[in-house]
Amino acid sequence: MERLRKHLVQIVLGLALGLVFLGHAARVYQIPLVSVLDAFIYDARLRLTMPGGVDDRVVILDIDEKSLAEGGRWPWSRDKMATLLDRLFDHYGIAILGFDVVFAEPDDSSGLKSLDALSRRELKDDASFQSALRGLRGTLDYDRRFAESMKGRPVVLGYYFTNLSSALVSGKLPEPVLPPGTFKGRNLALTTWNGYGANLPDYQANAASGGHFVPLVDFDGISRRVPMLVEYDGAYYESLSLAMVRLLLGMPPVVPGYADDGAGGRGYAGLEWLDLNTQRGTVRIPVDESAASLIPYRGKEGSFRYLSIAEALNKRLPVEALKGKIVIIGTTTPGLMDLRATPVATTYPGVEIHANLIAGMLDGSIRLKPAYVLGAEVLMIGLCGLLLALLLPLFSPMKATLLAGGTFVVVTGLNLFLWQSGLLLPLASTLLMIVALYALSMSWGYFVESRSKRQFTELFGQYVPPELVDEMARDPERYSMEGRNQELTVLFSDVRSFTTISEGLDPKELTQLMNEYLGAMTTIVRNNRGTLDKYIGDAIMAFWGAPVADAEHARNAVRTALDMQRELRRLDEPFKARGWPMLHIGVGINTGTMTVGDMGSPVRKAYTVMGDAVNLGSRLEGITKQYGVGIIAGETTRALVKDVVFRELDRVRVKGKDEPVAIYEPLGFSGEVAPERMEALKLWQHALRYYRAQDWDQADVQIYNLLRQEPDCRLYQLYAERIAHYRQAPPGEGWDGVTTFDTK
Repeated sequence: MERLRKHLVQIVLGLALGLVFLGHAARVYQIPLVSVLDAFIYDARLRLTMPGGVDDRVVILDIDEKSLAEGGRWPWSRDKMATLLDRLFDHYGIAILGFDVVFAEPDDSSGLKSLDALSRRELKDDASFQSALRGLRGTLDYDRRFAESMKGRPVVLGYYFTNLSSALVSGKLPEPVLPPGTFKGRNLALTTWNGYGANLPDYQANAASGGHFVPLVDFDGISRRVPMLVEYDGAYYESLSLAMVRLLLGMPPVVPGYADDGAGGRGYAGLEWLDLNTQRGTVRIPVDESAASLIPYRGKEGSFRYLSIAEALNKRLPVEALKGKIVIIGTTTPGLMDLRATPVATTYPGVEIHANLIAGMLDGSIRLKPAYVLGAEVLMIGLCGLLLALLLPLFSPMKATLLAGGTFVVVTGLNLFLWQSGLLLPLASTLLMIVALYALSMSWGYFVESRSKRQFTELFGQYVPPELVDEMARDPERYSMEGRNQELTVLFSDVRSFTTISEGLDPKELTQLMNEYLGAMTTIVRNNRGTLDKYIGDAIMAFWGAPVADAEHARNAVRTALDMQRELRRLDEPFKARGWPMLHIGVGINTGTMTVGDMGSPVRKAYTVMGDAVNLGSRLEGITKQYGVGIIAGETTRALVKDVVFRELDRVRVKGKDEPVAIYEPLGFSGEVAPERMEALKLWQHALRYYRAQDWDQADVQIYNLLRQEPDCRLYQLYAERIAHYRQAPPGEGWDGVTTFDTK
């Protein structure tokens, strides 16, 4: 809960961003970018998953350039069309014929109209002329001949609907497939028209059926759907493709299908499919809330066989090319203006749209897009938005990237799975929301959290290693510069005989030497998670355990001291090569309760530590030269570090403290100290025990043996001198073995 409160503003912004996309999905408003991207994704999925190949069941008789060159401009005379129908059904034996063209005007090309005028005026009394005209009428009445050629044959005529400001009404509509009132009480969004351009009444009366050939055009000018049912004057009319499939199946009635059959009930009342119940079973045609079906494009242009209509008229095609086929007459000629923009091509023959729909109905490959996908999309956005809005602010950039990327992949994969299963679920709004929430998270981290990090860097960067600043910036509320008491470990180091060294070098060389020395020592402090307090001339002060908690603060301080002594010897060669003196340092380490915080004056402050434990650490550094050792650690530090070998040096009472403390020299980590040093340590422990028991003879023997091994060891020499002194002036029975220092 604490982390949630910390990121509350970012979480609220994320939830608000999710609500924006939720409103689009719920159709409260439309975001144009999302609609454009949804259309793009739909087209991409369609192109990637089209089955391809050529479907031989449907053949398109093309009114192509070759046919126009042979037969003249379109429309051809109706006697030629009647001959075509006779050839198609009697010679080729096609199964069904559909027209993706309209025959809205009568054919006067035979001259019958002129002969009738003569018979009524100049030759009305000429019996032989009247008799000859009656004999020729059946041959010259091309419209009648064409109408009669349709009679009793499975022919479906096409027509179109319009929505002009002044309604166009031309020709004769077929009978509606569903009567007025069919969808009463249901909230459907059927396509409604106010006019139409249909075929001549005699043609429609003799044709088996009729259907409109008007696809819907989306906002971007692309045809992706065709309404299976449209409303005109209260009644419902079918599409050309649906009419042809029904005729092919024996004219079964159209039965609307709903998820909940209780009209007007509480359940979902949207139209989802149209059923054609035949003796062989039910053909189910998925539709959306506007009774439109998605066009199941098989591939690019040419997914169905195109044959020249002139070749069929003149019987130049093999019978097998058309026998038993579903035939649609249409055109690919640009001049006849039946080219559409589709997801698979910018110019696509409109006639092939109907071929795709016929094949899709027969195969059951039309994808389902019922109105309830709106609820599914809203649910998907709600779940993903809530998940990401809550979790992204809590995660690191890498984890946030993995979460957002994983959600993106899962949502896309699920959507593609549903697509392959025949269900269309919008994808763009969910993906855009994921990207937007991820961008918000990254932007927030960059512009807001990076500012906090910069503030931390300004406050702590000069003291704390960069990796600790990064750690602190992840949860800045846990850290402050206000003073507090805490157990910490402090370290002081100082260069021995620095005054002499400085007198032997010119200012430039001294500056270079100190920069290299302090730079190397500071790196060691930071590498061991230490906080650099300050430089005091050639001295360094650092501490561990604040501002970032460190359970091993004592151990890290001891490791730092050992590393500093080791690094100092590595510097000997480069210093010698430059004519600089070898450096020796004393290091004091102490652990205890200290006050840590930002201290100073309004003019200047520093993040530092204060207290008796700090003072003792400074005193321990000061007495290292008395014992001839490089490092002295207090007894509290010694008690907290279990894997370092320590040599007890003494029990001392430093200036400013009444209580004595034991002091130790860290020799190295367990397993890293040489065997001979471990043997010497055992002898030293015996010598120290005899010394404190005032057994000067035994103590002297042990010290003598140690000096034989290390004659220059200042520690052994110091105790040899003390033993000699106490032989002459015994300390007495009340002596506690404590050495008191009166100076700093």
